[in-house]
Amino acid sequence: MNEPVLVVGGGLAGSEAAWQLAEAGIRVVMAEMRPVRPTPVHRSGQLAELVCSNSLRGDSPANAVGLLKREMAVLDSLIIRCAREAAVPAGGALAVDRDRFAQSVTDAVSRHPRIVVERREVEELPAGPAVLATGPLTSPALHRALERLLGEGALAFYDAIAPIVVADSLDMTRLFRGSRYGKGGSDHYLNAAMDRSRYEDFVAALLAAEKQPFKAFELEDIRYFEGCLPIEVMAERGLDTLRFGPMKPVGLSDPATGRRPYAVVQLRQDDLAAEHWNLVGFQTKLTAAEQGRVFRTIPGLEQARFVRFGLIHRNTFLNAPLHLDPLLRLRRRSQLRVAGQLTGVEGYVESAATGLLAARTLAAELAAGSPQPPPPETACGGLIRHLSERSARGFQPANISWGLIATPPELAAVRSRRERRERHAALAVGRIRDWAATLSGAARES
Repeated sequence: MNEPVLVVGGGLAGSEAAWQLAEAGIRVVMAEMRPVRPTPVHRSGQLAELVCSNSLRGDSPANAVGLLKREMAVLDSLIIRCAREAAVPAGGALAVDRDRFAQSVTDAVSRHPRIVVERREVEELPAGPAVLATGPLTSPALHRALERLLGEGALAFYDAIAPIVVADSLDMTRLFRGSRYGKGGSDHYLNAAMDRSRYEDFVAALLAAEKQPFKAFELEDIRYFEGCLPIEVMAERGLDTLRFGPMKPVGLSDPATGRRPYAVVQLRQDDLAAEHWNLVGFQTKLTAAEQGRVFRTIPGLEQARFVRFGLIHRNTFLNAPLHLDPLLRLRRRSQLRVAGQLTGVEGYVESAATGLLAARTLAAELAAGSPQPPPPETACGGLIRHLSERSARGFQPANISWGLIATPPELAAVRSRRERRERHAALAVGRIRDWAATLSGAARES
């Protein structure tokens, strides 16, 4: 085609989509509004900036998100490649130095000879082939344009960001290093142990702390994503909720006592230099002053300096089963594909995966091919199942899970869950490779 494809949004999904299209020989214009128009949660104009955790979650192929990463690697994912290059120790998870990661993606995209990055806001829906990857903070103008097309207001829930502290402000004599069950090494996390009395005092302080007020428009329909609840919301559900959630002590032993703590706060390395550590699972809507007061009651954090305080932001997404087909095209305007969190997937890896899938199928389509969605027994296919086969009523974002991935008939009789998942993962990687070859073959034949 003569005209370039427009990719709107320079997050993980948009960056992946632009890269995949360009690698397929298609010229791309990426429109990213930052830093011309900033958002409440981004700190820079870098592409693929991670605003929440620095973790891309589990890395084992027996884990659904680990399988998704391997499938994406088979499909030459830019995001997975850059994440591997910027990886920091994180036990059995893949976590990254967020600045190095974003810079790596920014450099790769901006230096690609077939990609032009334009720093501007897109206020209307594109007329030609395009990928909308504007993320959870889609600008008001584009949000209104989508509403005019779809005839229905986008849904909303609230996403949360955890605080980050400076390493040299921590009292290492009161913290111990260790990953749960020793996964990936023994020193990838810092742990603050709490006995029962200290834990209950901490929960009481959380419940009494002042929270940031919601803006008027946010009060219409407050719903949090269950996989990223603010810590104070979890505390409201019961005294022991945190102790069985982000503060669970299982798999850890306090060297000071030789026993498992009553509760534990984990800090995960946030950069390669190990200068910054984030409080795992401590996303919050407490005011900055209250975060400082309450979180400094954690053992070892009495003098903690905060690089970033936690916050809550609104996250908008489409009712995908109503509005998207299995190739991520808008049913009412098939030239437009949607990718990233705007589709109704949750998570960095899932967002990037939808950008990859949208671009791969669009590239095949532009080559006069007839692309099909990835097989349902793959993790990529599982994401498509979530977006296209779920009930539209009460649709909510979701991370990839084995529950979304179809079990191949030949594995249905395997009783051992571990064996079944290991064999399933190997099979899925092979089938996603075959699917990619089918896309390429269809394009060559056309």
